[in-house]
Amino acid sequence: MTVIDITSSTDVASELIAELAALPEDHPARPALRDRAVEAWLPLARHLANRYANRGEPRDDLHQVAVIGLIKAVDRFEAGRGVEFTGFAIPTIVGELKRHFRDKTWSVRVPRRLQELRLAITAANSALSGTLGRSPTVADIAAHLQISEDEVIEGLEGARAYNSSSLNTPVAEGGAELGETMGGVDAEYELAELRVTLGPALAELDERERKIVILRFYGNQTQSQIAEQVGVSQMHVSRLLTKALDKLRNHLGPVAV
Repeated sequence: MTVIDITSSTDVASELIAELAALPEDHPARPALRDRAVEAWLPLARHLANRYANRGEPRDDLHQVAVIGLIKAVDRFEAGRGVEFTGFAIPTIVGELKRHFRDKTWSVRVPRRLQELRLAITAANSALSGTLGRSPTVADIAAHLQISEDEVIEGLEGARAYNSSSLNTPVAEGGAELGETMGGVDAEYELAELRVTLGPALAELDERERKIVILRFYGNQTQSQIAEQVGVSQMHVSRLLTKALDKLRNHLGPVAV
């Protein structure tokens, strides 16, 4: 499911944001309405948090960070700027998630649930080895602990995170090292986030600025060609383009961190 799928059916949530933006800061109804607006947009925060799952951080922690970003978006949103709430909230929440990862310094971090599961599996393995007279299988441990086999496997995988390996560790006789098997950064994820917020960002430009940006970066036209179409000098096109790009950078800043 994409962000667009989630936000397409949020009429009530959008109405709450509009009502909140229309209330004065000191209005007595504002706190309760703010809480309702945050609650209504929680699916968006959870969706964005889930995109950053399986990167070493507990999903619940990521959800909490995303909610913090959502609250900041609700408090800072200005309806008068002509930008939809999603166009403002998405980069705000994503920026909060990225800062969360950036500020972490642990090399290996295992969620408490997996820590407890690892201890339970270790104890079950010892008990069953004596009872069965052999090494217990995953099914044996699952039945003993009354959990699923998938949970046992997850616990066993989580236990491996306590031991880190050097990227220089040989993995083949030919001399290949572990670091050579690692994948690279996929820039397409960053571009996807930028595409989501680019439309609302362009909406902040006036008609002439928007036309110049589109002609330059979508039409691949030179500043001189644009000047002929817009009816101004090439120097003025350059100034307008610089101004428009500054506006876009300010709007897309959190996403581009």
